[in-house]
Amino acid sequence: MTTIDKISAPTASAGTDRISVGLDALFSPRSIALIGASDDSTRIGGRPLKYLRGSGFAGPVYPVNPRRETVQGERAYASIVDLPTVPDLALLAVPAAATRQAVEDCASAGVKAATIFAAGFAEMGEEGKAEQARIVAAARASGLRLLGPNCLGAADAASGYYGTFSVMLDDGFLTPGPVAIVSQSGAYGSHIAQLARNRCMGIRHWITTGNECDVDVAEALRWVVERDEVKVVMTYAEGVRNRASFFEALDIARRRGIGVVMLKVGRSEAGAHAVGSHTAALAGSDVVFDAICRQYGVYRARSTAEQIDVAYALSRAGVPSGNTLGIFSMSGGLGIQMADDGDAAGLEITPMPAAAQAELKALLPYASPVNPVDATAQAMTDLPLMTRYIQVVLEQGGYDMFVAILGTTPALPSYSARLAEALEAAGDGNGIIRAVTMSAPVETVRAYEARGFLVFEDSVALTRALGALVTFRGSFARAAAATSEMPALPAPFTRTGALSEHSAKALLADAGIPFPRECLAATPDDAAAAAKAIGFPVVLKICSPDVPHKTDVGGVLVGLKDEAAVRAGAALLVERALAAVPDARVEGVLVAPMIGGGAEVIAGISIDAALGPVVMFGLGGVFVEVLKDVTFRAVPFSVEEAHRMIAETSAAVVLKGVRGATPGDIDALAETLAALSRFAAANEAGLAGVDINPIRVMPAGEGVVPLDALVLLAE
Repeated sequence: MTTIDKISAPTASAGTDRISVGLDALFSPRSIALIGASDDSTRIGGRPLKYLRGSGFAGPVYPVNPRRETVQGERAYASIVDLPTVPDLALLAVPAAATRQAVEDCASAGVKAATIFAAGFAEMGEEGKAEQARIVAAARASGLRLLGPNCLGAADAASGYYGTFSVMLDDGFLTPGPVAIVSQSGAYGSHIAQLARNRCMGIRHWITTGNECDVDVAEALRWVVERDEVKVVMTYAEGVRNRASFFEALDIARRRGIGVVMLKVGRSEAGAHAVGSHTAALAGSDVVFDAICRQYGVYRARSTAEQIDVAYALSRAGVPSGNTLGIFSMSGGLGIQMADDGDAAGLEITPMPAAAQAELKALLPYASPVNPVDATAQAMTDLPLMTRYIQVVLEQGGYDMFVAILGTTPALPSYSARLAEALEAAGDGNGIIRAVTMSAPVETVRAYEARGFLVFEDSVALTRALGALVTFRGSFARAAAATSEMPALPAPFTRTGALSEHSAKALLADAGIPFPRECLAATPDDAAAAAKAIGFPVVLKICSPDVPHKTDVGGVLVGLKDEAAVRAGAALLVERALAAVPDARVEGVLVAPMIGGGAEVIAGISIDAALGPVVMFGLGGVFVEVLKDVTFRAVPFSVEEAHRMIAETSAAVVLKGVRGATPGDIDALAETLAALSRFAAANEAGLAGVDINPIRVMPAGEGVVPLDALVLLAE
């Protein structure tokens, strides 16, 4: 039994034990029943049988059609109960109105899984949703797993399993390889499969999930990343239903060195925003999703073309050993363009070593031997010279990746084969990823690929793909090095109702977040005594769960230098609060020391509707909601991840010290963010949001000082 078989399906009915979910039966079955089988091989009920027979699927396939004795020349069965054995999988090629009965029949017969092709369910409105729910209930009573409805099915190219009616197979079956496709949209899944085939990418598993009444993209993704034969997954999603499975799938993928290249649509702000929270105002769902992709090492493609490019490069070349790129060109302009594009993609265009430059200069005195290495157009008239040039770059440059800019030259019959031979003669570079940019016929492209080159027409597309490979390399390396376990989650809090600043700070302090010494004073005299004990000057703040934004009511006084000023200030704050909110529950006045210095940052917790609690971090100050220079992480996360989180923002530049300023205590800040993440993970059910703003990051070794805290509780 695989790990996935031990995961309970989302939203399982109460009292139903669904420990064994049988995804193998859905995605790589050994026997199949086609319910609604058609004699017409062009119909939805006919194509799967045609494909399964044409692909050489080795297991039994049982056509089920009560109105026919044979289907496409094979014996037909009146019902699934009439089959000689119980199949792993049933393909339901019946109308929406007949689907529930078909599911009930499969459940009664003990079938492990079923794929529902029909549309007309949740996507059609309330009645469709209700009928879909009834179908799910019928399946769960027996543990039957469902794919769809409104989907194109799934395929396993190695076994010849094609449980689909997609017309993409009319011109041939998939070639098995290291790529898997998991798509919520059937049309998109077919589209990228066809594009991948056009790039000669081998596709092992192909899965579309449709309405996701049971199995969703996250669960399908989790299944494919546990397959040893998969190295790259192209994923399309419109949303995430089961974040636990989603995060687990992404974590498994990066630990196993499997690249997930995702296209996620829907960039609206659909998060569950708590009114009045800085964190919530900044936490658009797409911004959060983007950050979580970075957290888990997912490459989020900006277009279908980029998704194909990155998957192509990773499936053929793997990840590089480093980040440096050597460029060979016969045109100075094209070389400079490639250098610009490589720099934009985060690649290092380092110069050739001095000795290598001298050797190249001796070979061709008027060429440029630095990097890009420009051999000029003369190299085309002396291919052995070009071979030697490339050899020097590969052997002495110390590069992790190499690109030769060939333009349209490979399209010329007089040069194509000779040019390819010259490149191949330069050697394979001992593990260097080699690529070319060129415009040439398909057969020429295939010939260069056969020699081990990645082939791109556009330099931007190539450098972005190489940059993605570097990103995957870093993610895989971090996952492999992550050995330390995070501290245990704190106990969930039991507070209910609105929290004042004083109560919020006490709650967060228990979770390991440090706050400076302060005192809650019930009377002006108590405030004066507290100020004397703390030391002047002090800050006074009204403390009331009904006044969360104190500055809006004039509820903060700073720089009070003696007891008289504190007494007067305390009375004034209470007066102002009650004038603004007459029914406010005033706990008293907070007396705190004046703390200056350090850099101001903000941190908080937001509850995303799909992805759950996330921690936000960025530069603090009055412009935080204008500049929105913040990032997010799913919780909980480690101190190491907190450091990467900090590095994604402009805060990192400030905290490292600008123009001779003392660096900030980034280590203490990372510890605080990690503690906040553990608090969020432990208290998801009770939270609506948290703001800690500002946090003063003091000089290195002096820690951090959070000055204000707002905790919003869930209703």
